[in-house]
Amino acid sequence: MFSVNLFRTLPPSSNPTGAEFDPEEDEPTLEAAWPHLQLVYEFFLRFLESPDFQPNVAKKYIDQKFVLSLLELFDSEDPRERDFLKTILHRIYGKFLGLRAYIRRQINNIFYRFIYETEHHNGIAELLEILGSIINGFALPLKEEHKMFLIRVLLPLHKVKSLSVYHPQLAYCVVQFLEKDSSLTEPVIMGLLKFWPKTHSPKEVMFLNELEEILDVIESSEFVKVQEPLFRQLAKCVSSPHFQVAERALYYWNNEYIMSLISDNAAKILPIMFPALYKNSKSHWNKTIHGLIYNALKLFMEMNQKLFDDCTQQYKAEKQKEKYKLKEREEIWHKIEELARQNPQYLLYSDAVAVYSMETETPTAEDIQLLKKTVETEASQGVKDLRKEKVLMRRKSELPQDVYTIKALEAHKRAEEYLTANQEAL
Repeated sequence: MFSVNLFRTLPPSSNPTGAEFDPEEDEPTLEAAWPHLQLVYEFFLRFLESPDFQPNVAKKYIDQKFVLSLLELFDSEDPRERDFLKTILHRIYGKFLGLRAYIRRQINNIFYRFIYETEHHNGIAELLEILGSIINGFALPLKEEHKMFLIRVLLPLHKVKSLSVYHPQLAYCVVQFLEKDSSLTEPVIMGLLKFWPKTHSPKEVMFLNELEEILDVIESSEFVKVQEPLFRQLAKCVSSPHFQVAERALYYWNNEYIMSLISDNAAKILPIMFPALYKNSKSHWNKTIHGLIYNALKLFMEMNQKLFDDCTQQYKAEKQKEKYKLKEREEIWHKIEELARQNPQYLLYSDAVAVYSMETETPTAEDIQLLKKTVETEASQGVKDLRKEKVLMRRKSELPQDVYTIKALEAHKRAEEYLTANQEAL
């Protein structure tokens, strides 16, 4: 009955794919036959949860072909159907031990097609949610198969354009792996840095959110292995002209555990971060960022005053060196220009030549002293202002919504409500 009523060819997707799809603005396409399908899903879920259900008898019908047909339905555009499918597949995984490896393999195949071929599938978030509870139940030590799944499937899922649709579930799966085996921290963080977005700022904020979740569970011995490439990337984020990216990176300095890791390794981290913090304390266009930068500089100053002074002097020396090199380069160009003036045809082209200045600002001793005074006053003021102001977020356009779609989704009874109260997660 279940197969005849539910296993069907799904219609082509009507919503946009990739980065163009916005789950907060694009309404889902609801299945017209849902009242009929819902009855079948409810019946089958109650059947699986029945105390009289015998997996040994049912395995004749719930086989690999059945599971494959079930997985194909995860591409349905109706979130109500995907919700039932998620719960049903999770229960099948728990009750049929012989199908577990097959289910994991077929889910992997869906992910591979999604990453490397289509970049479109409606059920990625639900499949990752199932995997989150499966990963939670993995025995230790982790099998090589499971580690390969993390490296070859979960990490490449970060590069897909539509990451925002399933990112919370993906981040949960990654953190679950690291809680199981801390030795995976280095390949995971290096993988995130490899796929770090270059031009998509909202996606970069998501990466920063996930990275903080990872740092919350990282061990100090693993942190040392990745601290330099990690903070080089954070320095780039602090320098980002997109204020939400810079703001999210600077919020790391409000995390007590991350600050303890930074404090233990300040000699390596401060020289990487100081140039970005100093430069943007003067040049960033957003005042909120100024307050956060002064707060970070104050924490560094309190952490190790001598190291802070050394970094200040080193930064000043490097800027002086840069200024000297630029001056030397300009002198060479002047010599070339003098030689060019001796050319008889020089006057024909001289009017069209633009003159560019290559001089850069070098901090003076007065600048350094002013920085320290400003850090003391602005750091506390910046934190106060942050408490008053709400974080600015991308405002959604107010599009007209389909009343019937909203009512249908609100009336939906989640699949978990049909389960017995004493049922535990796998």
